[in-house]
Amino acid sequence: MSQNLSTQSRNPSPVPSEQPGGAPEPQTALLLYATISDVRYFAALLRGVNFSGRATVTMTKAGMIVAVEDARTLLGSAYVFAECFDQFVYTPASTSRASTQQTQDPGKGNNTDTNTAFEIPLSTLVECLNIFGTATTKDTEKKTRRWRRIGEDSDDDHQQEGNSHHRQREAPASNGRIDHHFGNTKLTGVRISYAGAGHPLEFVIVDPSDGATATVELTTFDAEPQLALPFDSDKTVLKVILKSSWLRDALSELDPSCDKLTIMGNPPQQQGRTQRGAQRRLRLRAVGTFGSTEMDYPNDREVLETCECENAVSFSYSFKHISKALKALQSSSKTSLRIDEDGLLSLQFLMPAPKVRANGAGDAFIEFRCLALDDGVA
Repeated sequence: MSQNLSTQSRNPSPVPSEQPGGAPEPQTALLLYATISDVRYFAALLRGVNFSGRATVTMTKAGMIVAVEDARTLLGSAYVFAECFDQFVYTPASTSRASTQQTQDPGKGNNTDTNTAFEIPLSTLVECLNIFGTATTKDTEKKTRRWRRIGEDSDDDHQQEGNSHHRQREAPASNGRIDHHFGNTKLTGVRISYAGAGHPLEFVIVDPSDGATATVELTTFDAEPQLALPFDSDKTVLKVILKSSWLRDALSELDPSCDKLTIMGNPPQQQGRTQRGAQRRLRLRAVGTFGSTEMDYPNDREVLETCECENAVSFSYSFKHISKALKALQSSSKTSLRIDEDGLLSLQFLMPAPKVRANGAGDAFIEFRCLALDDGVA
């Protein structure tokens, strides 16, 4: 089933009725109603797990979880908390096909709640959110090609000049209703709505330059059984917290043809031993067709903020699975690397919220869990 995409100029689709004070009132029939005044943060979270065709979206009152798996070995999950939205109203209906299940919220522990799960084509959604070329951050802006408007030059050399011209243009006064709905801002706003099973997931995207809107209706599918990779914190044999830049630079320099990546941890050096140079607490070894590469991380608080390892451990993973976390790694500020006694790897990337939204809103994060290779269990 194909997705329905329609673009309207200065004629937005009907919005919820407004209260006397001017604030929009969500439709009571909707399971989900949410608004975002700046789509870039939300798009960055989705891009971080955009490595497969479909994604499972689980909606709860605490927010939503977008999960993608690969080869029954890798599970990537973006945790988008309700505080990341300007408005997030989730009202599960008893008549809908919402399933009652136990949800593990890494920030709030386990809780039993009525959740709604369905599948969507994630890559299509990521492309649609950037339909006006404004859903990328400064780091990815130069690498992403935006949709060209009629009358614009197609030359890449004029792209930056064209963007600057659009930023200086003011939204027309006749579009005050849609501007009021998303707030008076130059940032790209998005309204999300979902009416329940059998209905599409609808996005109304507002262009900040001239007030044009695009309505995207994504077909939803029944959620398939999801890959379960529970991580037991009590069985952790290696825990490392470091700046994402240290890990990002190391993985980016590896040969893409590498077959596997081995992660090794060492316990603290015993007192009284002679130490030459800094002690290596963490080592990454990549093995490929043209040889191997090793990278060591010293026992330095400026490099490794936390390193907990009681005994020497070594586990190997498929490098093609680890490399799928690079998109999330590029947008994150800190990384938590944990491995349990069975070799299950957990990579948690802290995604800092933009300054304009940091007012009382917690940072979202992305987690990757990956099974170790059979020959990687030491």
